[in-house]
Amino acid sequence: MFSKFEPFPEARMDLSRHYQHRFDLKYGCNPHQQQSAIFSLKDRPLPFEIINGKPGYINLLDALNAWQLVKELDEALNLPAAASFKHVSPAGAAVGIPLDEDLKEIYGTGNDKLTPLACAYLRAREADPLCSFGDFIALSREVDRETALLIRKLVSDGIIAPSYTNEDNEILKEKQKGAFIILRVDGNEPLSEEPEYREVYGTVFRQQRNSIKLSKENLLGNIVTQNQELSEGASRDLVLASIAIKYTQSNSVGYALNGQMIGIGAGQQSRVDCTKLAGRKAETWHLRSHPRVRSLPFRDEVGNVEKTNARIAFIEGEMTAPERSSWLKLFKSDPGELSLEEKSESISKMQEVCLSSDAFLPFRDNLDQASRRGVRYVVQPGGSLRDDLLIEAADEYGMLMAFSGIRLFHH
Repeated sequence: MFSKFEPFPEARMDLSRHYQHRFDLKYGCNPHQQQSAIFSLKDRPLPFEIINGKPGYINLLDALNAWQLVKELDEALNLPAAASFKHVSPAGAAVGIPLDEDLKEIYGTGNDKLTPLACAYLRAREADPLCSFGDFIALSREVDRETALLIRKLVSDGIIAPSYTNEDNEILKEKQKGAFIILRVDGNEPLSEEPEYREVYGTVFRQQRNSIKLSKENLLGNIVTQNQELSEGASRDLVLASIAIKYTQSNSVGYALNGQMIGIGAGQQSRVDCTKLAGRKAETWHLRSHPRVRSLPFRDEVGNVEKTNARIAFIEGEMTAPERSSWLKLFKSDPGELSLEEKSESISKMQEVCLSSDAFLPFRDNLDQASRRGVRYVVQPGGSLRDDLLIEAADEYGMLMAFSGIRLFHH
């Protein structure tokens, strides 16, 4: 691996890279970008193969980023991992921690048998079900029957995983009238250490791949607060959140709890906006367990997707009159509104939440916002001129905060 200050050996040489056409795509990011195709380096195979369907440009960007996330997560925590990707950022990510009976009900699994891999995907999917609608799925281990049956019931574009049984393939091929995208990747192949190239407006960029392996040791070895008590669950969730934001469009902040992301704030220019966005998503995730949300009087014919959307609308409130009129048609009776007081009381019970930031927190407002959502553990690179004020704020809230010294920008 090259050192921080060492240039590439051939940095001052002219480079030639030869590509081999593999297959055409229907179009690029948008339908008017007709000339679109996939290439590999000449005489080198692609790292995946297409088992079913016709992946598009964004499908493959999602799949290849999501695969790296779940592979690293499984290696770091030795647990089956899953990610739900949309537009090259995770809507959710999780590891295979069993679901309790309340979460099974909230996530709508009924009496379904759930393997650790199925638990991982269900947790990833249900972190933010609105954003996960039509997602691309990544799984770190061979797809089992229970996970395939779970996926068959959900609206998704495709999946990438290291292997499938013949039965799994047949189950998944039933989705989207046979058009569901199934990609197989070599799960034993190490992630590339080679430099990455990107072309923008006639300019070629080259950089070393961000191949740093995140772990409890390099993330959590420098705890800077008075609170030094770090549970195994919190350690796991801080690693999970950090690996998730490593593959999230920057700036990014992520909240994690009990083996799953519960809020991801991606792509904001202001870091506190990332913290607020992720926090609002975490609040919505938490409020789905509120008794009034769980007991909404839906009509018998209302489907699961409509129920999910309606529950989140109930939580968020602030509907226009026509919107509320349409929403009320889903119910046997008017459920009323979830008051600000009811929401605040429930949110005040959030606790043991973990937060990871892809770059240093510049002001204490990030921790002020995080404290409202039960954040007790924080990992960030540190390095701000105001680090002392951040430590002081963390101590005020009784938070544990670690400085990793590792920035995780991703674009």
